Amino acid sequence: MDQKNVTTIHLLGFPGLHGVKPLIFLLFLITYFGTITGNMLVITLVSYSKNLHCPMYFFLSQLTMSDIIVTSDIVPTMLYIILKDGITMSLSQCIIQLYFFGSCEGFECLLLTVMSYDRYLAICNPLHYGSIMNPRVCRKSIVICWFSSFLVTLIQALNISQLPFLESNVIDHFFCDLDPILQLSTSDILAIQTLEMYLCIPVVLFPFLIIVISYVYIVRTILNIGSITGWQKAFTTCTSHLIVVSIFFGTLSCMYFIPIKKKSVVKSKTISLFYTVVTPLLNPTIYCLRNNDIREALRKIMSLLNCTLHSSADSLLDLHTDINYC
Repeated sequence: MDQKNVTTIHLLGFPGLHGVKPLIFLLFLITYFGTITGNMLVITLVSYSKNLHCPMYFFLSQLTMSDIIVTSDIVPTMLYIILKDGITMSLSQCIIQLYFFGSCEGFECLLLTVMSYDRYLAICNPLHYGSIMNPRVCRKSIVICWFSSFLVTLIQALNISQLPFLESNVIDHFFCDLDPILQLSTSDILAIQTLEMYLCIPVVLFPFLIIVISYVYIVRTILNIGSITGWQKAFTTCTSHLIVVSIFFGTLSCMYFIPIKKKSVVKSKTISLFYTVVTPLLNPTIYCLRNNDIREALRKIMSLLNCTLHSSADSLLDLHTDINYC
């Protein structure tokens, strides 16, 4: 008797939560709303503050947009899994979730590389910075990053969709990640894993090397600056980006460059939680707390809102007084 190909995937999520399920659900829900709010705040500040209309903050707004897509792709499904102790979705839905997640992760790799090059130009070649990193180049860079990441992930998704899934449809995870899906297939996945490794070279390995080389030149240039004030100013413009790069590539390496057999299910879920839930929350926090320009733009927006609220309250009070007088 021929076996039928699996058409649905069952995600187990976090079995065994029991009494702490409401607390875990509330924690992730608050984190999700905090992530959306924080990233939307950065996009709003960059859009409406003229002081932030420069390449560095344009790239930052793209980074926050990617974080919004990632967390919206993963967290709502995860919250539903926590409530229902698991979820069943179609195989196509599973691959679509993987596609958007993989595209955003690839985009972030490339974008962080562009941002490091931007910092390299600003510090190492400031006289030509404005002519090289002009708005047209910035827009082209973003289009190339998105297109490249979408294309690479599409190749992976199409290959996965051709695999036979005949035995199990249960994934002990909270979202459709690449390795758990591949482990369900009954065919030889060596070819796809090899292709995945080759695709990581232009999207992950080369970008990481470019970032390292950029910061080698940046550090060398900073050390040649004579004044301590110059050191501090130069390091301030790079610190936030360097922290984000370290967190992103650190978790990415732990997740995808350690052999599957050496990772427990709990460890895989913990690392996955970090880069799908925690990192999108941390990124705007890191940039907002360590960046004087963003703090100043936020202060102006808050002052403007405060004045608007006071004006509205005064108008309502005048209206109430006029009505009482009549």
